[in-house]
Amino acid sequence: MTARTIFVTGTDTEVGKTLVSTALLRGLRSAGHRAVGYKPVASGCARTPTGLRNDDALALQAAGTPGWRYDAINPYAFAEPIAPHVAAADAGVTVLPDRLDTGHARLAAASDWVVVEGAGGWHVPLNAECDFADWVVGARWPVLLVVGMRLGCINHAVLSARAIRNAGAPLVGWVANLMPPLQPRVEDNLACLAQVLGVPPLARIPPMPDAELALNPEPWLARI
Repeated sequence: MTARTIFVTGTDTEVGKTLVSTALLRGLRSAGHRAVGYKPVASGCARTPTGLRNDDALALQAAGTPGWRYDAINPYAFAEPIAPHVAAADAGVTVLPDRLDTGHARLAAASDWVVVEGAGGWHVPLNAECDFADWVVGARWPVLLVVGMRLGCINHAVLSARAIRNAGAPLVGWVANLMPPLQPRVEDNLACLAQVLGVPPLARIPPMPDAELALNPEPWLARI
């Protein structure tokens, strides 16, 4: 069976993409699937004796099927916590989609599922000519949108969903991350988002989720 892939993007940075990606990996593994996370590009990495390491990529590595080296999970790692294409330029590196494809293919060849986590939002650049949206659309992967429930989230969610759909990518659905402190009138905002996006959230993440949160993959599987 050919491995399936889902791409996790967000309405912004720091909205819970890693939280959702790791929870989905745990859910897939609990359901008996070989599932691995992929953080193709990460900026904001710590310098360690074994090289640059990113917390999000490490979390994906820990949540997925064991046995993968860090550089298989995160082929492009940059120290500065800035936009990935800027960090890459500062490091004298060009992020090459072909290298990202090769890394994904390696994971997919030994897995049932690959959960790919983007950086920032849908249109974050990879290099001067290509952004995450171009890469994902070219791969024809379904997309899951994480909405951080905070002031401005309705506009951000509508713009992101519209951009994903207009690009021709299948939008599987969205996850509401109820970030602390809890947004005032959060239920009203959730109802509004369900109306404007056309579907209710596939999941609601509580403000203080369990560290080993696992999401049931069945709602996603039914839409892919």
